[in-house]
Parts: sequence; C-alpha cells; structure tokens
Amino acid sequence: MNSLRSLVRFFIYSNFYIALIAVLMTVQTSWLFNGEISRQLLLFTGFATLSSYSFHYYLSDHSVLPSPRVKWTLYYRYWILTLFILGTAGAAWYGWRLWYFWPWLIPAVIATFLYSAPKIPQRHFRILRKVAIGKTIFLAFIWMYVTAVLPLVVLKQGWTDAMRIYCIGQFFFIYAICILFDIRDREDDKADGVRSLITFLNTANIKRLFYFSLGITTACAGVLLLKGLPLLYISLLLVPVFTLFFIYNRAVRDFSDPFYYFFLDGLMALSALLIALTRI
Repeated sequence: MNSLRSLVRFFIYSNFYIALIAVLMTVQTSWLFNGEISRQLLLFTGFATLSSYSFHYYLSDHSVLPSPRVKWTLYYRYWILTLFILGTAGAAWYGWRLWYFWPWLIPAVIATFLYSAPKIPQRHFRILRKVAIGKTIFLAFIWMYVTAVLPLVVLKQGWTDAMRIYCIGQFFFIYAICILFDIRDREDDKADGVRSLITFLNTANIKRLFYFSLGITTACAGVLLLKGLPLLYISLLLVPVFTLFFIYNRAVRDFSDPFYYFFLDGLMALSALLIALTRI
C-alpha cells in the first residue's frame, strides 16, 4: 500500500498527471467537433505542460500552509529540473513540427512563461508580483487557449459559433477551479507580495464569482445543445460542472494535496474520460 501511495504521489507531484489532463482535454475538443486528433499537437501539449509545471514548482520552494508537495519538490529538486529540461526539449521538437501554426503557438509559450515569471528570484521579475492582479484569469485563459483554441485551429475547419461558445464555456469552467486554487494559495500570495483578485475580494464576493463562472459554463453548454452538439456529450460536459457546484464548501476547508492536486485537477479531464467511455 505504501508503495502504491508513493507511486501515485510521484505521478502527481512530478507533473505527469497534469500533463495527462491537458492531453485529455485537447483530445476532448477534437472529439466534440468531429476532427482528427493531431498526434504532434498532443505531444506538444503534454511536453509543454510538463515543462511549464516543472518550472513553476521548481521555483515554489516555500509555503505558509504545510505542503507535502513543496517538501517533495524540494527533496527531488534536481528531478523536477530534469523534467523541466525534458519537457522543454519535447515541446520545442514537436513545436517545430507544428511550424505552420507558430503564430498560434508562440503566444501560448510566452503567456505560460509570464505566469510563473514572478517566482523567478530576480528583481526585474519580482516586479511582476505587483501587477499580477489578474493571474487567475490569466491562468484560466492559458489552459483554455492550449486545450480548446489550439486543437480547433489545428483542425483547420474554420471557426463556428459553436466553437466560440465552447471556448467561452471552457474558460469559465477552468476559471472556477482556478478560483479554488487561489483561495488555497491566498496566504502564500500575501506573504510573497503577489496581488491577485482573490486577495482583494471578500469571502462572499469570491463565492459569487465562483458560482457566476459555473453559471456561464452551464449556459454555454445549453447554447451548444441548441447548436447541434449531441445531448449525451453536453450532459457529460456538465458532470464536472455540477460536481463543482456542490463542493465549494468542502474546497474552502480542505486544502489537502490529494483533494486539490488529484481531485480538483482531475475534474478538468473528467468529461473527456466519460466521453472516451462512450466511444469504446
């Protein structure tokens, strides 16, 4: 049992888990819009996610709240650095093979770097902490862009209203999850001088923002149904959304690593897994 627990912890803390989630979300987008899945894009997404999260957590060397993940990362610091190098090399290789889409890929790379840049222990980058008020919005946009916009661009089918609505819905769904992570990290942000919207809002307004985001996601799903997406797929897209509706109170009390890094992160890929089951 201890060996299994250690293996699961390794899979999550080494960022393979979050990279897999990004790949599954990318696959979901292709499935929903009847497109072929680009192997190069999936590999680029997986390696780029591994690179960006390894870079982010390599720089995360302290926490106000007790954090098993921070302790694990500090202990395996050189392993995280190795994965950052591996992820960067893989993203560069498969990004090169997607050269035709560079105008779309480069903004994603720059935006991903800028999200973690305030953690770099250098004076010029620390200045970014003072202006990171929209960092939660920024992170949600990056995830939506990489897992929803890029797959649709690679499909080369031309943009439709349904595609735009889907991207909006994905943004607000991911944003709701990011809000919970920001609540968890609020004390760390305050200690590091990072300004974010969540550090400014009171508890009641944060809760309103959370449910507003889920409401927009639900409304977008309804519009997608009217636009012709199958009812089954719409229902499966809403499973993680409705799950979030009911776990807010738990999420603002339980800051444990398994709940956040396994369960909440996993919710982003839950609908993809459910859709995969229907395609077997």
